[in-house]
Amino acid sequence: MGPVVLLLVVAVAVSAAPAAAELPRLEHSPKADGSLSILAVGDWGRRGEFNQSRVATQMGVVAEKMDVDFIISTGDNFYSDGLTGVHDRAFEDSFTGIYTAKSLQKPWYTVLGNHDYRATPWRRPALSSRKSTAEVADFFFVDTTPFVLQYWTNPKDSTYDWRGVAPRDTYIANLLKDVEASLGRSRAPWKIVVGHHPIRTAGKHGDTEELVQLLLPMLKAHGVDLYINGHDHCLEQISNSDSPLQYLTSGGGSKAWGGVYAPGADKVEFFHDGQGFMSLRLTATDARLAFHDVAGAVRHTWGHAKTAHY
Repeated sequence: MGPVVLLLVVAVAVSAAPAAAELPRLEHSPKADGSLSILAVGDWGRRGEFNQSRVATQMGVVAEKMDVDFIISTGDNFYSDGLTGVHDRAFEDSFTGIYTAKSLQKPWYTVLGNHDYRATPWRRPALSSRKSTAEVADFFFVDTTPFVLQYWTNPKDSTYDWRGVAPRDTYIANLLKDVEASLGRSRAPWKIVVGHHPIRTAGKHGDTEELVQLLLPMLKAHGVDLYINGHDHCLEQISNSDSPLQYLTSGGGSKAWGGVYAPGADKVEFFHDGQGFMSLRLTATDARLAFHDVAGAVRHTWGHAKTAHY
């Protein structure tokens, strides 16, 4: 039996998600010791090629050591044009037939990437979703692809299927209202937002300006701790210059880009232009993350303790 994939952004129909309503919510209990362990990987769906299989093998090793509770996928799950339907062989060739380790047979919570939006008329995305882990963290999964104006206007992107999303402005307005309302309700020690596109990055794609303008102020205002994304095919951590927010890119699941490094105004704590994935262990008072390369070696670690009262 393969891992269970839960596409959080397709959990409900758009019409069932009124503005400012609480986001569709899933509950996941932490371990008996109050901890939660996860892996995060993105940009992986290439039928095992470009070292996808090697990364998957090392994910299985780390997942067993950590006894992971679930895996987050940061999007671009099936290259290069998403899935054609529920019986598409790519689901087995790029997912269930690759992540075969017993330790990875856990729930996978994933957002859609821009490649997943191509030629997939069977898909009907919802605005966003929320995942709660009791007293440890709230995760908010945000559908970032519709934010990027270029995908709507560039003739090269004519394969994008916007049925169930258009008109863009209405979709984004409702999404932002829902996310802000749910962030405001959250009393979890850790608030973590997951999206495909980076807000800040030193990688090839650069900052996603639409997210910088529309989503970032909301994350800062509500004290979001971590923003986890893919899209750039690398591993990186960037510290926000005027808030505790950390930008974490885990887009090294398969094909990587070498030699791309363009630091911006915020502090780049770590950048690796190769394949790999991220691990994260949380308790109500402590966060510990690590970036692992294609061989499983730890390239960077970071830790933070919660001192404020929530």
